[in-house]
Amino acid sequence: MSADDNVGVTAVRAGFAIDEDALGRWMSAHVSDFAGPIVVEQFRGGQSNPTYRITTGNGRYVLRRKPPGPILKGAHAIEREAQVLQALAGTGVPVPQVHGLCADPAVIGSPFYVMSLVEGRIFWDATIPGVAADERAALFDAMNQTLAQLHMVDIDAAGLTDFGRPGNYFERQVRRWSQQYAEDIDAGRDADMDRVIDWLQKNIPDDDGRVALTHGDFRIDNMIFHPSEPRVLAVLDWELSTLGHPGADFAYHAMMYHMPPDIVAGLGGHNLAGTGIPSEQDYVAAYCRRSGLDGLPDYPFYRAFVVFRLAAIFHGIKGRVIRGTAASAQAQERARALPRLTALAWQQVRAAAGDGV
Repeated sequence: MSADDNVGVTAVRAGFAIDEDALGRWMSAHVSDFAGPIVVEQFRGGQSNPTYRITTGNGRYVLRRKPPGPILKGAHAIEREAQVLQALAGTGVPVPQVHGLCADPAVIGSPFYVMSLVEGRIFWDATIPGVAADERAALFDAMNQTLAQLHMVDIDAAGLTDFGRPGNYFERQVRRWSQQYAEDIDAGRDADMDRVIDWLQKNIPDDDGRVALTHGDFRIDNMIFHPSEPRVLAVLDWELSTLGHPGADFAYHAMMYHMPPDIVAGLGGHNLAGTGIPSEQDYVAAYCRRSGLDGLPDYPFYRAFVVFRLAAIFHGIKGRVIRGTAASAQAQERARALPRLTALAWQQVRAAAGDGV
């Protein structure tokens, strides 16, 4: 799958149509300065929640919805996405403006929210081709700074005190994703995944008390950068956000250093010399400096955990492909990549455990 497969919009895919008249009536009632008529197109990228570009008589918006059809309990948390975006307005963390949330599935067939369309650059390739090395270095530094800034948000002041349960983050997350993996019987079992789960359950680090607002899917292709400056204008796709451990959130982001580029935007297999891209060690150190940390002693566990969690997400995509409810044209590619991803998760476990597995 090429990066170009994710770029831009296309006609709304079969099974994901929206009643434009019903949407227009809702927007007229809930979006200030709305003027019809509307044109609805579907973004090519995105795996979980179908995402649409809404062009109106006087502007463009983005609509995110839960996929139609049966979904697993707790998945596709559209309401949480809207809540965290609204809470972050004014904190300095760059997010789009939310214009309204509709929890009534009767309007277009599933709950949705509408936000502003942010114009800028999206890099689907983590190597950021076509820019000079110094700009590439500045773009990576901007990502690092944005994530550190997110983790310093005052949760109470933002009204997110109840956005998650603080404490025992890894225990709860390993249990959640293991259960979701086990319950999706359509997608089947995977031997590497089973032994990764077994190791994680037995090696959860002691709770160090660190709690922050975490994004959960902080990747370069979930950000919009300024058209000409090395600056993040908007962080997208907050479905997995919660109160969690900031070290795990950072490790998920830094997973790009090990991820093959044809699975998600990754740097795995690339020679970074002369590119301006910092080494993983230097990138970790920059985040720690910004966060006031001496280091991340449990980083090897974090890396194994975050690859496992991504594998669990891909396992869910495979299940949706089998059930016919996958939201993206690239979902089948994700499902086929699952064995490679579970193998990478086991590789991270072996790196973390040494001779202990």
